[in-house]
Amino acid sequence: MFTDPVFILALVSVSLLIVFWIVKVLSDTLTDQLQQTIYTLGFLSALLGIYRIFVNAGDLGIVLFLGSIMCLAILVAGMIKKNELLKTTGKGWFLPVFFIFVLRTFIYEPYQIPSGSMIPGLQVGDFILVNKHSYGLKINRIGKPFAMASDPEYGDVVVFIPPHVNVPYIKRLIGKPGDTIGYLNKKIYVNGVPIEQELISSTEEETFIKEVLKYSCANNDCNNSERIIRIVGGSASYPEEFSVPADHYFAMGDNRDNSSDSRYWGFVPRENFMGTGEMIWMTWECWTCLPSFSRAGWIN
Repeated sequence: MFTDPVFILALVSVSLLIVFWIVKVLSDTLTDQLQQTIYTLGFLSALLGIYRIFVNAGDLGIVLFLGSIMCLAILVAGMIKKNELLKTTGKGWFLPVFFIFVLRTFIYEPYQIPSGSMIPGLQVGDFILVNKHSYGLKINRIGKPFAMASDPEYGDVVVFIPPHVNVPYIKRLIGKPGDTIGYLNKKIYVNGVPIEQELISSTEEETFIKEVLKYSCANNDCNNSERIIRIVGGSASYPEEFSVPADHYFAMGDNRDNSSDSRYWGFVPRENFMGTGEMIWMTWECWTCLPSFSRAGWIN
């Protein structure tokens, strides 16, 4: 994102316009026409920057953090110079921008599902809420949490930055550090033990299977992670085995034959996890379609 010259141009433009506006306010030379021009140019520059963030799959949280600092600077300048316009403007912008920053960075962030790699649980066009504090609090997408750190669990629907591209992915967590993951004839083996499978339905085109992964067993009391997966074609597949290194995890899509996951690009570093997908709140399949709330609910 910060290597994109268009985004940098938009960011610098907004910053310079804010500084120019503050100077004009303090010198009492700000006319209504000039203020309207500054607002218009600032709005267009901000739109350009936001557009480039989405094009580059950038982190909006960092931009909101910078925006909070800018608004706070305006507020502080107004308090120091005893200028009511600066104080009112800074206070009016700082609180909502900072609130959105805290909400998206530490609590929940919305995402749209762009592909079918998690079918049937997640469909293309689903809008989901990602719990950003599932594995700890951090400001950047990549990095160690500074508080409330916890480790991902088997079966979690995890959102992370994969090692090969700087774009958020959503998959199912299959293996932890030290595990050996095997994949043979469309069946997963964790440390040599196959994950239980139960046939749900089958046609010539596709098969749906319920997988049950037992974990955290104590005194014969096991927590189970259940999910429905999709398989295309026959049951035969080449044997594969993956040894998960320390501080890394193995993730796969529920749509097993149509998923780019750890089988192809490797393991997910612990510091790359952003959170867990918790609920679907809306589905919007295309721009010409009407949004639907029929699939709203918790993600299994």
